[in-house]
This record gives sequence, C-alpha cells and structure tokens, in this order.
Amino acid sequence: MGRLAGKVVFITGAGSGIARAAASIFAIEGAKVALAEIKPELGAATEKKVRDAGGDALFIQTDVTNEASVKAAVAAAVQRFGRIDVLYNCAGGSVPADSYVTDVDLAVWQHTMSLDLLGPILCCRHAIPEIIKAGGGAVINMSSGAALRGGSPSHIYTSAKGAILSLTRALAGAYAKNNIRVNAICAGRILTERITGNYGTPDKPGPIADRQDAAGRSKEYPFWVGRPEDIANIALFLASDESRMITGATIPAEGGRSAY
Repeated sequence: MGRLAGKVVFITGAGSGIARAAASIFAIEGAKVALAEIKPELGAATEKKVRDAGGDALFIQTDVTNEASVKAAVAAAVQRFGRIDVLYNCAGGSVPADSYVTDVDLAVWQHTMSLDLLGPILCCRHAIPEIIKAGGGAVINMSSGAALRGGSPSHIYTSAKGAILSLTRALAGAYAKNNIRVNAICAGRILTERITGNYGTPDKPGPIADRQDAAGRSKEYPFWVGRPEDIANIALFLASDESRMITGATIPAEGGRSAY
C-alpha cells in the first residue's frame, strides 16, 4: 500500500517543475491528485503523464491569484474526488527583473506578491475548510532558501517567501485543533525548466546573467543545486502520516546555506 493511499492531494502549479514531479510521485504512492495549473497545455500534459502511469488525476485550469478561480478549482476537486486531504502550494517563482528595494519596478512587487503570497493564502482560504471536513490532513507551502538567508538582490521574492514562513507558523497554530499540520519547504537552486531556461546550470550558463553565481556557490555548497524530485520527495514525507509529529516547521533543502 502506498504512503498516500486513499488521500486526495490538491497541487498548484502542477504543469511544470517541482509540482509536476510531485504529482507523479504522489500518484505512485496512491494519492488521487487535483492538478491546478494556469496553462492548459501544461496541466493536460501532467494529467496524461499521471494517468499513463496508472494514477488518477484531474487537471483544473486555475489562476491562483484570482479568488473566484481558486474557489471553483477547489469545488471541482471535491466534486470529482469527494474530499481534499492535502494542499501543496507549489505555484510561484521569481522574475529576473527582481532587484534591490531601491531600484526594483513596483510592477515586480505586484506580480511576485500576487503569485508567491496571495496565491497560497487564497488556496489555504478555500482548501483548508475541505481538509477540516475530511477529518484533517496536511498543508505544504513552498518557500525558499532566500527566506532563511536574505536573498539579494531579489528583495521582493525574498520578502514574499519570508512571509510564507510566518504564514505557515500561524496556520499551524490555528488549525492544529482540526488535525491539520502545516509545514514549509525552503528550496535551494532547483533545476526546473524556468531556472535552466533563464540561468542555465552551474556548468552551462543560460541567456540571463546569474546574479546568484551558481557555479561559485556550488563549490562551497555542493548540495545547493537539486532536481525537482528532490523537493517532491520531501513534500511526500510531509504529506504522509510518517511526519505526523511535524507541524509549523521550516524544512531547509538548500544545501546548508543557512547553516554555514
């Protein structure tokens, strides 16, 4: 029996990157997965991938920054699967135009805060009541190693991901009585399509200058760079009953950059 047998997981940003990897891994472990994704072609591709592997998946076109869209997506997941046990807030990301607070265009603030902070808040707002109806479960929020160390010069992304950590602790305290655990993952440099497309890899630079100097940092922190599956496996643990004593926690998966 899989580690998530009988559970329904609602995953945002499921068309690519970490969330797409998580959808497959969760389904292999027995979960039914609701795939919230704004781009139809990507969401449909993930749904096909999960179904082809023998899993049960439903793609729901969703804009996590729009409350009506989120509310409808949660309702569609419940209508199809009957419940929600786990919410994985994975949609998000930074933009190359992010910069120092004294220089950054405020349009970057609006975009980043909407996607990286408002999105998880809206999904929690509408999915948590369904998790309560199901008798409890788990919420997993994606943060970043930047929230632990103070990423620079991406000041807006750093602010949003830092807020996710405070939100995680607040939710954990508020909903423990409902048998809901809430935790956050702080990821390092993960080689998703977005990252490699913009910045390349430590061995092969991409078209946009990598202000984080991945090649240099990888020498000092050899575990800093990872694959989407590395983070998805941590999320699997947090979604499963194996982590039943863990809530309100920040899980660093950034190669030790916040430790030394």
